[in-house]
Amino acid sequence: MQRAPQPSCFDRVKVGFMIGFAVGMSSAGLFGTYSALRYGLRGRELMSSVGKLMLQGGGTFGVFMSVGTAIRC
Repeated sequence: MQRAPQPSCFDRVKVGFMIGFAVGMSSAGLFGTYSALRYGLRGRELMSSVGKLMLQGGGTFGVFMSVGTAIRC
């Protein structure tokens, strides 16, 4: 019986980035919404600030996860 080929190191780093990006976006969305509502932001200001925070949080955590995955390759 033949085993399935293992994913390459680049594929593992890609998956690590995608998982980290998803986790970072969701956590930044929760915390960003809470803090924006506390500051009194509404409407367009709320959506733009939360969206920016979600992208920043996702990118940051995605980079950390991809670096951690690359170290383990």
